[in-house]
Amino acid sequence: MKSIDTSCWSTYKITDIFLVKNTNCVLSRDITPDSGVYPYVTASSVNNGVSTYVNVDPLLLNKGNCILIGGKTLAFSYQENDFVSNDSHNLALYLIESKYRKENVYLFLITVLKASLSESYKWSDSISFRAIQKDTILLPSCADGTPDYNFMGKFIDNLTKHVNSDIDTRCNMLAHHQTGTVVSTKSWIDIPISQLFKVVKGTRLTKKDMREGDIPFIGASAVNNGVTAYIANDSEIHPANTITVAYNGSVGESFYQEIPFWASDDINVLYPKFPLTRNIAMFLIPILKKKGQNYAFIDKWNKDAMEKDTIKIPVKPNGIPDFEYMNRFIESLASRTQDHLNKLSSIIDK
Repeated sequence: MKSIDTSCWSTYKITDIFLVKNTNCVLSRDITPDSGVYPYVTASSVNNGVSTYVNVDPLLLNKGNCILIGGKTLAFSYQENDFVSNDSHNLALYLIESKYRKENVYLFLITVLKASLSESYKWSDSISFRAIQKDTILLPSCADGTPDYNFMGKFIDNLTKHVNSDIDTRCNMLAHHQTGTVVSTKSWIDIPISQLFKVVKGTRLTKKDMREGDIPFIGASAVNNGVTAYIANDSEIHPANTITVAYNGSVGESFYQEIPFWASDDINVLYPKFPLTRNIAMFLIPILKKKGQNYAFIDKWNKDAMEKDTIKIPVKPNGIPDFEYMNRFIESLASRTQDHLNKLSSIIDK
């Protein structure tokens, strides 16, 4: 993908382009995860910043159809709908030219903002309502000197078509994998989960007893890697390099945990009985999720049931799990995905 020629672009003050506001704030200790329909948006760069969906007083909502900047992390996201913010340092940006408040235009502007501001702000010197008043960005412009929002929107529309076509091609490639034939699971066999993992039940911790900190608290959530809070409580910590599986709520939702954490009593933690890598975990997680669907509307996938259950995985001719194959498969998938991300990141020629 060719870089954009920005030689004819013009410089604009951000505050001449956007109405900038600090967001309303609802602290994590004051919400009930998965209690409603409003996105609870944090300064995270994953899952569009959404950690859960909550029910709050409408007066605490922030108007959607805007760009959100994480005040401390400089994470950028487009928020289509009205949302709840976790921090009043977060900034909501609304185009002053309201007729151009469209997702495709905002997505273009997010890329430019990220390129323009990422070198100016760090955690120790975070962006703020006051600081952004002096900042500028480079944008395509019309003959009359105004920003060319039509170009921005059309560019993203064309890019979207290109990306969708590329995704279709890559999906077909993945379906045929490296050998040119469809990946077959006919030779896979059912292996008891208890043969692969020690299943450990999580521990109940009420919101009242939580102390704010930096330890991930894993709940029965389908988003944000299962993290529903960050706590200081450390009496029941599980080690990194394990997999968490929800057996209540979002049954079967599984995540690989790279740092120590507290698991709620709605979670089973899988301690590997083999050398687990992130790639192997990424291979097994969709299989665990699929198995968990059998319980979603029947019964909880509790510890006893999980220990007796099996998952179908690839094996070697001697019947031993083929972890090398799992690792190679995910490496191949990650490599192809990275190629795609590299194309996206070359949109702006700084």
